Amino acid sequence: MRTLMKTLAKVLLAASMVWMGADMASAADPAPAPVKLQGLRGGTPLTQDNAPEGSRQERDHAPSDRDFVQQPPLIPHTTQGYQITKNYNKCMDCHAFQKAKAAGAPKVSVTHFKTREGTELDNISPRRYFCTQCHVPQTDAKPLVDNTFQRARGLQ
Repeated sequence: MRTLMKTLAKVLLAASMVWMGADMASAADPAPAPVKLQGLRGGTPLTQDNAPEGSRQERDHAPSDRDFVQQPPLIPHTTQGYQITKNYNKCMDCHAFQKAKAAGAPKVSVTHFKTREGTELDNISPRRYFCTQCHVPQTDAKPLVDNTFQRARGLQ
């Protein structure tokens, strides 16, 4: 019983100290001003759409540097109007092994000719056929949020 009383006394003492500390903190500092949060939609209500902001794909230019080791290369030209379907891939008009030299374009990487298990294929692997799921064209769009990303040390 004596141990129980000591434990109860310690709990009450700790609780009163917490209460006193919270009371003193609230008396010393006035309540902070509420923070005004701004979503990516700005002040537009959910029932309305934001007007699209103008952005454009950049025209042909030199290939950009990569920012991390396994980054797929960015597309240094416009792809507007390119058709990529299960039966046709416009990218292969220039980047296929047989056409790349004449087009002055880089060849599709040999990694694109392997299955998930590593078996080599005669043609591009179906999982690598839709180029724009990894490779994206550059654009002049402004970032939506602040970014502190830094390139991989080996690429700086």
